[in-house]
Order: sequence, then C-alpha cells, then structure tokens
Amino acid sequence: MEGFGQGMEIERTVTTSAPVEVVFGYLADFTTSTEWDPGTIRTIRVSGDGGVGTTYHNTSRFLGRQTELTYVVEQLVPASVIRLRGENATVIAHDTMTLAAGSSGGTVLTYRAAFSFQGLARFVAPLLRPAFRRLGDDAEHGLRAALDRLAT
Repeated sequence: MEGFGQGMEIERTVTTSAPVEVVFGYLADFTTSTEWDPGTIRTIRVSGDGGVGTTYHNTSRFLGRQTELTYVVEQLVPASVIRLRGENATVIAHDTMTLAAGSSGGTVLTYRAAFSFQGLARFVAPLLRPAFRRLGDDAEHGLRAALDRLAT
C-alpha cells in the first residue's frame, strides 16, 4: 500500500485455480462483495443490468463505524477488467480488478483500491494508513477464500 496525495492505495494479487471467465462473472456482480470483503455489510444493485453504468449501494464497516457509498461500474472488459467508482461525502474510491489467465487454467487477480478523501477527512487520512493496510489484508484473504470456492 502506498499513500498518494491525501489518499491511500491498496493493491493485492490473488491466484486461484478457478477459470478467468468464472472469476470475472462472479466479481462483475458487485453484490458478491458481501462474500469476499469482510468489511461489507451489504451491497444492493440499485439500477442497471450489471454492465457499465450500473449503480450499487454499499454499506460497510470501517474502524467500527458504518459507512455507505454509491458505486458505479465504469468499465467492464470481459475476462479482463472490472472498474468501479464509489463515493460519499468524505471519500471517493476507485476499485479496479484486473484478471489474467494463470497457469493450469486458473486466474491471477490484481485488486487495486484507491481512496481520495474530501473535506475534513483529508486531514486525518495519513493517520489511517495501518487501518487501510488491514483492510487490504482482509480483502485479500476474503477474495482468496471466495475464489477458491469457485474452483471446486
């Protein structure tokens, strides 16, 4: 994880034996974040068919507080890229999942989440670095477990 400006970035890579098409189909439905992101309480599709422009309402817990973001699918490249943008009054999140075929027909997933803070939140952002590191670690473990279930 690196800091950037008044924001934070998390990047993790997960390898699974599940095929790329299966992983893409699973992750492209952002409501599955309840299964792989330990901080997510619920994600509901608000509008759209799952493609570009689809809107999701995400409720998560971070540092003991509940937070809500509206996510919009910005890019979907079949079996390759899923990019969403989430926003609320204090943070803008850019989630990018890049998939590549791994050895033996599996998938290598690179998950990158970049957060930029707005308003007063940008002043406390540097203090949150350890919490974001834990968030990245938890998401990595959740993704690995969920994707490995797809392989069976």
